[in-house]
Amino acid sequence: MKNTFLLLCCLFLGTIVSAQVLTKDKGTFKTYEPGYFQNSILKGIEEFESQKVSPKPAKTFKADPSSFNIPVSKDEFKSYWHNQPVSQGNTNTCWSFSTTSFIESEVYRTTGQKVRLSEMYTVYYEYIERAENWVKTRGNMNFGEGSEGNAVTRVWRKYGIVPLDTYTGLQAGQSFHAHDKMFEELKNYADFVKKNNMWDESAIISNFKSILKYYIGEPPAKVTVNGIELTPKEYMTKILKFNADDYCDVLSYMQQPYWKQVEYEVPDNWWHDASYYNIPLPDFMNVIKKSIRAGYTMSIGGDVSEAGFLAREANAAVIPSFDIPSSAIDENARQFRFSNLTTTDDHGMHLVGYTEKDGITWFLVKDSGAGSRTGGNEKNKNFGYYFFHEDYIKLKIMDFMVHKDMMKDLLPEFTK
Repeated sequence: MKNTFLLLCCLFLGTIVSAQVLTKDKGTFKTYEPGYFQNSILKGIEEFESQKVSPKPAKTFKADPSSFNIPVSKDEFKSYWHNQPVSQGNTNTCWSFSTTSFIESEVYRTTGQKVRLSEMYTVYYEYIERAENWVKTRGNMNFGEGSEGNAVTRVWRKYGIVPLDTYTGLQAGQSFHAHDKMFEELKNYADFVKKNNMWDESAIISNFKSILKYYIGEPPAKVTVNGIELTPKEYMTKILKFNADDYCDVLSYMQQPYWKQVEYEVPDNWWHDASYYNIPLPDFMNVIKKSIRAGYTMSIGGDVSEAGFLAREANAAVIPSFDIPSSAIDENARQFRFSNLTTTDDHGMHLVGYTEKDGITWFLVKDSGAGSRTGGNEKNKNFGYYFFHEDYIKLKIMDFMVHKDMMKDLLPEFTK
């Protein structure tokens, strides 16, 4: 009886201690007024005046940022050279903006050159690659604006790259990229080809080029740098000294075996690339932390549609306890959300810095989307950046691209 009483007392006290230790974050409903996307991007697009904007914003459930000790300024972070954030406008081309930004930082890290490269050059040829695959698969593929970060290196291997000032993809007087009409025309044409079984590849490529030229112009076949005329591939190899084979695309999910190069099974990987290095979650996090502390930035891809994604409130991304306690975040929690589609690969960004705060690593993330610009105050030093809690990376960021030097200790595992 005495032992039973002591056991009950211990259980009772343990429950009290656990309740005290467990953090209980709160949530609240937010109603957002039109932000940077509506007030700046759409108003900067010529056709905006004729478009209708919903006058009644919907309520959104968000975490209360006061539960977290969030950094308040990007100046709190140790960061590495990168070009200032630029807007992707009204397009779904974050994959090109984020990875291009990452490679610009890599060019600086390896050669000391500060360059601005053309995001739309890659987008143009990505559509040409889609057109070729549309014919090859007889239309049995995902046809959208989205893609993955390694589409950039795939395109560059074949077509090279050019400086931004030689090809912006903007029409005269255009402030922001606007691809909705262009994509609609390309998709309608592709569907017409499939419906009528018209698989003349040369004609299809020619028509794609005609549509692209109308909306974003035609990329240059040559560029002149330091008085020397170069092809885009020569510019990439001789001036930038960039080798796409020096980069690893890293993934961590349970639906494919670890320590194998696997396919990232998402619609935006429309060409079914299977070169992703799939590693366990602890290694995934270790490589990210090791890389950024060593001065290596990364392009990252993952989900930005969570209650803890506090773009307007704090330029931050956190995981509130009402989603999942920090101690419970592991590969199973990560895979569960990916499998039930609450984690998606809906956005690509550039991880450029870090800081340590209360024993937590926070990451500075450069972004081309409108969320990091809401309010439109470009004089705000946080304009175009997010602060990511390490738990958010651990649970919601699915892949990253990094120089192979940061994977050299793990790469031998893939040959066993």
